Amino acid sequence: MPAPPVDLVQQVARAIDEDVGAGDLTAVLVPAGRTGRATVITREAAVLCGRPWFDEVFRQVDPSVGIEWDADEGTDVAPGQRLCRLSGPARSLLTGERTALNFLQTLSGTATVTRRYVAIVAGLPARILDTRKTLPGLRRAQKYAVLCAGGSNHRMGLYDGILIKENHIMAAGSIASAVAAARAAGATVPVEVEVETLDELSQALDAGADMALLDEFSLEHLRAAVAMNRSHPRGPMKLEASGNVTLETLRAIAETGVDFVSIGSLTKHVRAVDLSMRFEFSPLL
Repeated sequence: MPAPPVDLVQQVARAIDEDVGAGDLTAVLVPAGRTGRATVITREAAVLCGRPWFDEVFRQVDPSVGIEWDADEGTDVAPGQRLCRLSGPARSLLTGERTALNFLQTLSGTATVTRRYVAIVAGLPARILDTRKTLPGLRRAQKYAVLCAGGSNHRMGLYDGILIKENHIMAAGSIASAVAAARAAGATVPVEVEVETLDELSQALDAGADMALLDEFSLEHLRAAVAMNRSHPRGPMKLEASGNVTLETLRAIAETGVDFVSIGSLTKHVRAVDLSMRFEFSPLL
């Protein structure tokens, strides 16, 4: 499994503050000394992801809460399967419930859909990439979930990769000028150019770009792009297919010979996994 992001503690602290604020007004209705147990189950098949966030929520709410996991991070889980057991002060279990489940069900949702796409390209060289189309504040968490499911990360942000898109090209004057400007700036990260035609791909190759994003190319044009890339004197560069990729179209796209297929819906169209936390409380004395 990949290492959790360095800002995990801060992500959880912000989420708890968002939900709890100055205090849980409902939990204080529960007697202070009452203890309880809880079980988290999944109501549907999924890829489990988000355990470090779940654990951190209860660590920050109340370190005395105990958690025992029955399923490993990144593994497939079945409907009705128990994921973990918790025990501790009843107030703390109730306070941390929603925030902990929000992380677990959202990241499991990202991992689950990613694994479906990864499975479709099994046996082919093409790798599945995420994009910057993420939930605000959860980019590192979602990209972690993509890795847990066997996908790969594109650049994390604007600071660790250059992707020259249509508006950059218009502002710079040409693909060649944009790539030259990136080189002149001393770029030490990959320089990628988004292209919409085979002619633009040729320009990116001539300019010495490291990678090209083939935006909404047909299968015929994807195959032609792969052939051009392999025969070009300054090639081959890495090729990324993007645009209108679905579970139904993915295999054919990957079979054209591209190196990557990027899919914004992995992190943009998130459907949380249906999880449930069931409680048992100690009897009142």
